[in-house]
Amino acid sequence: MNRLRLEASIVEIGTLRYTPAGLPVIDVTLAHAGTAEEAGVARQVEFSLPAVAIGPLSAKVMALGLEKPAQWAGFLAKKHRNSRTLVFHITALQVFEKDC
Repeated sequence: MNRLRLEASIVEIGTLRYTPAGLPVIDVTLAHAGTAEEAGVARQVEFSLPAVAIGPLSAKVMALGLEKPAQWAGFLAKKHRNSRTLVFHITALQVFEKDC
């Protein structure tokens, strides 16, 4: 199964474009910083990765803006058929509610 769930923030937003079928597409870069447990030891983890949202979800991604944490879900796929670079394809987004 190819599923990825991630808490991250947008650090770069590309320009809105459209597929030949007319679907909106937005490319972003997501960044994550936190801890993960590995072999019983807490480990600091920081990384960024390219991501893309296609269709109606692209508007929600653009509206979120930069540096706001959210939970992202989707899958990994090659950037192009002959590429070795992976891109996170966003299929769901849950924005964290502000603390009251």
